[in-house]
This record gives sequence, structure tokens and C-alpha cells, in this order.
Amino acid sequence: MERLQKIISNSGYTSRRKAEELIKSGKVKVNGIIVTELGTKVNKTDAIEINGTVLKVEEDKVYYLLNKPSGIISSSHDNLGRKTVVDLIDTNKRIYPIGRLDYDTTGLILLTNDGELANILMHPSYGVEKKYVARLDKYFEICDLKKLEKGIIIDGRISVPLKVKVKKNDKVKNYSVIEITIHEGRNHIIKNLFSELGYNVLKLNRLEYAFLNLENLRVGEYRRLTIKEVKKLYEYKRKNTNRKVR
Repeated sequence: MERLQKIISNSGYTSRRKAEELIKSGKVKVNGIIVTELGTKVNKTDAIEINGTVLKVEEDKVYYLLNKPSGIISSSHDNLGRKTVVDLIDTNKRIYPIGRLDYDTTGLILLTNDGELANILMHPSYGVEKKYVARLDKYFEICDLKKLEKGIIIDGRISVPLKVKVKKNDKVKNYSVIEITIHEGRNHIIKNLFSELGYNVLKLNRLEYAFLNLENLRVGEYRRLTIKEVKKLYEYKRKNTNRKVR
């Protein structure tokens, strides 16, 4: 017996967080009965329906690292018919992105049908690091660097970047390039951090996710993760469990 949301996410249908939303909204049936209680345990042999579609359990897991271009939606589908990151991957598996990058943001994004790993990497308690490089619309004042390092209040919660490095700072051309590493995954967090300080982000590129980087991948290119890399990503769960035990 396993929790319903775990079976849904492990099937490759969607992430565990999204599976929980589907359950709570009454869109999931087990053996013909609507289930809305999170934590309900079921067997893999039970008939599970989502929005009237019978769930097919996906056993073979796949993992992709994509160098996302600008103008691509970070989703498995788009109601407006725009191209998504899934459209760029040649696979017959039902995959989805782990987290999101904005429409105009480029760089490293992971895609999989492994709901358990997706949940680990997206949950804030696991502290997965993400490194970005941002081009700002004006010269970056050093006093603002100190403010970033101390933390900025965003929507009532403090956000403290792990690292901030000024790569370029041109007073004549009035622009700057800042490298910033964070571990949280709130929407538009990088843009909001700089916006609070009075800067607009003209370009944003994600360079690294955990220990992974873009290596020699050109924009729009992707590769499959190795077994060793997948096991290393799962280490975030073990490390977090050890922290809780202490």
C-alpha cells in the first residue's frame, strides 16, 4: 500500500505537489470512487482515474537536462498552444519539468517522469542550490550587494542568497552582470530580489542546478542524466533526513 499522490507522481503523470492538488480538487477516482483525502493509501493494482483518464503506471524512469531557450514554456503543455520544454525532448515517455524557468529565462532545467525525485528537488527543505547570471539595466551599487547578502523581504518572507558575485559593472554603458546562487524556488525570485533594489533584469540564465551544469550543451540541446548523477541527486533526501535526526 502506498499513498495515492506518490503512486500518481511515480507513474510519471505529474509531480507529487500537483498530484495533491488534483486529489484535493476531486479530480481523482480510485475504483470508481472520488478520493479527496491526502494520504489515502492504495495498491498499484487499484484502478486510478484522473479527469476520467485511467492512470497507467510508468515503471521506466527517464531524466533529461535541457539548455532551455528563451520563449519556451516550462510546462508539459500550454493552453495557448505555445511550445514547451517537453516539446524539445524526443521521448515517448510522459515527462514534465522539475520546477520552472520564466518564459524569457534561459538555461538549465531538468525533466523527468520520476515524481519522487521531482518532489525532493523542488521541496525547499532539501536546499538544492541553483546558480544564475543576471544582466541588469544599470550600474550595480556596492551598497546593494551588502543588502542582498543580508537578505531582502519578498512577500513578507526574507530571502537570503547563498552567494552573490559581481561579474561586470560598467558605469559608462550603465549595466551590470551579477552571478547569484539561491536555494529557494519561489516564482520570479531572482527578478523580485533585484526589483526590490530598483533594478530590472534584462536577461536571466540558469547556469547550475545542484551539482549539474550546462557543460557544452548549446541552447535548445539536451542530454540524459547518468545513473550516477541520478543517485547523487537522491542524496539530497538522505542528507536532509540526517539533519532532521540530529
